[in-house]
Order: sequence, then structure tokens, then C-alpha cells
Amino acid sequence: MQNKKLPFKVPVKKKKPERQTDIYTIRKQKKRRRILKRSVWFILAAMLLIVIYQRRDVWLPELETIGGHHYIAGKIPDEVCVLAPNQFGMDRFDLTDALGKQKDFICSADMEQFISDNHLDLNNHGVFNPRRIFGSNSDHDHIYNTPRAWFMGRYLSPRSYQWEGENARFTPESDDIPWCLVPERKVTVDDVIYLLSSHYQGTPYDPYINRDTGKRGMYRSIGINRTGVTSICQIRQDAPSPLKGVEWICFGSTTFSAFVPVYTNVDALPAYLSEVSKDVSSENFYWASRLIDALCDRAYNTAIRTCVRYRFAVQTEGLRIIAEYDKKMKEQNDYSLCAEANDEICETLKKLTVDTLGEVLLEASKLMKNGYDLADN
Repeated sequence: MQNKKLPFKVPVKKKKPERQTDIYTIRKQKKRRRILKRSVWFILAAMLLIVIYQRRDVWLPELETIGGHHYIAGKIPDEVCVLAPNQFGMDRFDLTDALGKQKDFICSADMEQFISDNHLDLNNHGVFNPRRIFGSNSDHDHIYNTPRAWFMGRYLSPRSYQWEGENARFTPESDDIPWCLVPERKVTVDDVIYLLSSHYQGTPYDPYINRDTGKRGMYRSIGINRTGVTSICQIRQDAPSPLKGVEWICFGSTTFSAFVPVYTNVDALPAYLSEVSKDVSSENFYWASRLIDALCDRAYNTAIRTCVRYRFAVQTEGLRIIAEYDKKMKEQNDYSLCAEANDEICETLKKLTVDTLGEVLLEASKLMKNGYDLADN
């Protein structure tokens, strides 16, 4: 029996059909290569995120549930932010454009046939919503993924939609939270850090809230205990090419650990960031951060003030040093000082981290169950 024809008009191609490709051979195709010259690609495959930055556009291919040999990608408009928990989220796709002019969308050459052969067209009225075809809306998603998209949307665009209350347009368990939306103001690195560190602050779902709301800790936070490393890649358009890239690095739980900025135009990072073994030691940023995390979590109510001051100090001092070296390198037209700047940043980082570790250790020690004072008698 013939496969059911899809309700999408697909342009007729005069040239021979392209051989089936996977994402790693895209660059061999001339048309794809022209796109890559002016684009940013975020490639999501299971737990792997690859970012290729070019100058003008952002494209986001979705691979996780289509398999390594098939992909779809849409150009992200300049004014929007994408809400992307660990879930296939793209909710709009123009298959005609992707298989034709490829102005705003691209896909595997055999995507239409792939959908037809596997009976994946679950849409009605000719509307192509890839989330309904390739995505999921399981009970686990409603605990693990959609709440995170909800919190990000609520923070970035709090007045555009009703996020809470009896008449809320979107709730933490909604399956139709927009894949991308226009934030109500321009987004900064501070905003990204806040979201990556979040634990549903200001909601009844916050696991650290003092009172029992009946909903405390019921959803998976963005900032969790088992995070190993988090990185924010900042491309500064107003900086010279050798100085454009700044990476914000955080080890451990983003809720408590600090994000430190470093130049990326270097051959290696300082030992405090890069030399880590399985042996726990306060002599490197990774293990020191993990120790601070565990102690702050145990003594949240008293240690969080120290933690907040520490995170702010690391960001402030890091930016101060970068600003100084930006100016110095521009004036001298010598961009070889990036490594020297990173060394200075890490010297400051280590001092702040060691001091903070001592303070939160004291706060956590006060909460030990064997604590006793003469006044207790």
C-alpha cells in the first residue's frame, strides 16, 4: 500500500536527489556551507551541545529525537530567546522552505520521506508542528522539563502571558509553552546566570522556602546538585576579534557556585581551573566549588548571604580585570596578554573562594546536631 501523502507542498527539484547525510557532513554541501558562513548553530544531540559561532544569525537544529542521520533547523529571529530544557521544543517549521529556498529553515534532504515512511505526521489541518511529531509530553516531562521552560518564560516575559493563578495561560506542566519568545527587555549575562542558577525562587516550588507550601521541591530545578560544569559563551560584538570571546565558567551546583569570566583566545587555562583530579582538594576551583555547594545547601538560611556576596564579588572582580586588559591590549595593539589576564583573574578567584569556603564551613558547623553550649542547659 502506498504511503499517505503529506499535506505539505514540496517544490520539485530538477537536480538529482542528494545522498542522505548526517549533521557531520553538512559542511560538504555548498548551500549548507554558505549558510554556515553567516550563522550560529546550536546542535543538540542527547546530552551533547555543540555551538558553532559565526557572525549574523542563530540557527538551532533539533536532533535529539530524530536520530543522528536526520535533522531540522530553524533560524532564530534576532529579538527572541529560546526556552530549551532537555526536551524537543521547536513548535514551528516550514517544510516547504526547508526543502526549497531554505531562507529560514533547513532539514535533511529526505525529511518528507522519513516522516511519511514512519507515519509520523500527527498534525491536523496541514499545520506542521515538529514538537508534536518528534517531541514528548510524558509525565516525566511535567516534572523534569516543562517546569524549567515555564520558569524561564515567566522571568523573561512576565507581563506578556499570565504564568500563575487560576486563569494562567501557561503552568509548569503545560505542553504548549512557546519554544521561543520575545523578552520584555534585552537579556544580559546576569540574566543568563540567574536562570541557570535558579530553583524556582519566588514560587511555592522553591526547595529552600522556609514554609511548607505543599508544593516545595516538587519540580526539577535548573540549578541542581549533580551539575559538573556550566559554561556561558559570550561574544562581544564591540570588541576586537582577538578579544570577542569571553567564557563564564562555573563548576558544581550553579545555585551556589560562582561564574568566573576568562578570555578564550588562549592556549590553556590557569591550573586553578584546569588541573583537577579525583582527589578532593580546596586547591582547585572545581572541588572548592563542590565543597561550598554542599555546605551552603545544609546551612542555606545563614550561608546564602555569604554565597551571594561571593558570587557577586567573583563576577565584579573578573569584569574589572577584563576591562583593564581590554584597554591595555587595545592601546598596545598586543593581544597576547589574555593568558596573563586569566592568571590574574584566577588569583583573585582563589582568594575569594578560599575565604568563602571558610565562612560557609563555620555556618554549617553551627548546625551540627552535636552542637552544645552552656546556655543550652
